[in-house]
Amino acid sequence: METATTALLQYRLESAKAIAWDSCHKIYILMADEQVEEMIGYGYGEYLHTSNELSPEEMYDRISEWYEDSCGLRFISAVFPNDHFEDIVPQEWE
Repeated sequence: METATTALLQYRLESAKAIAWDSCHKIYILMADEQVEEMIGYGYGEYLHTSNELSPEEMYDRISEWYEDSCGLRFISAVFPNDHFEDIVPQEWE
């Protein structure tokens, strides 16, 4: 990832509640507790880690691993209250 993307990703992880991955191509940085509960309800539990479990640096490492292991079409988005999405790494093919 390029430097500006890395900086934005690290900035968002500083205040993230959790990170989640669908084990294929959707990687989310969850910025509010309600998103964490929604993702658990959607079945993301196996690939969901809260800020109580991982530090921002550990979240960054985990997201980097997930991104490398993702399907060809992949993205990283921050999710804010009221389902506002911010593309950090836009959806793209490898």
